Amino acid sequence: MDTRQYVIDNLSLGESWRMFRILGEFVEGIEALHKIGPAVSIFGSARVKPEEEAYKQAEALGARFAKQKIAVITGGGGGIMEAANKGAAEAGGVSVGMNIHLPFEQKPNPYANVQIEFKYFFIRKVMFVKYAMAYIVMPGGLGTLDELFEAVTLIQTHRIKPFPVILMGSDYWSGLIQWIKKHLLANKRISPEDIEIFQVMDDPDAVVKMVQKLVIL
Repeated sequence: MDTRQYVIDNLSLGESWRMFRILGEFVEGIEALHKIGPAVSIFGSARVKPEEEAYKQAEALGARFAKQKIAVITGGGGGIMEAANKGAAEAGGVSVGMNIHLPFEQKPNPYANVQIEFKYFFIRKVMFVKYAMAYIVMPGGLGTLDELFEAVTLIQTHRIKPFPVILMGSDYWSGLIQWIKKHLLANKRISPEDIEIFQVMDDPDAVVKMVQKLVIL
């Protein structure tokens, strides 16, 4: 037997079977989320502690959405995600946690009353976009920035219908906005209308009211 060919054949078979796992994750996500109703996706750092202001704000925001019958979707981990899920769950709302398998940090928080486990980031991202009518982006790290810029790019390139992308916390996001304007906009790497895809807000009540209008429409 040609050992090299045997290995190649089995690797190819493994790649083919991986497609079934990918399809399975899509099916599980759709089955779990297609009846949740109006929803927002809330992003932010898993490293934020309960005593921090950002945690308290995310918890309050989750509760406000729940009281308006708007489901809250998060990445299912700790920090900001835990806070938003906690606020929504304790207010009697739909609290969705879409956990991702990672070698560190990411453990499912206990406050999601709808829990989904993902292996593949790209499937999880599809679910965030597909079932949200707004993105609420709170202080976070690389993962949060990844979700933010992917959504903005999809809207910019007309791959998805436009929806509000709200950056919560002007103190946190002002430096990034200034950099985008100074280096991207000024050098014509993006168009002026691209800046309008997202907006910075500080008032949780104003954020909820904006999303409420979308439900009415």
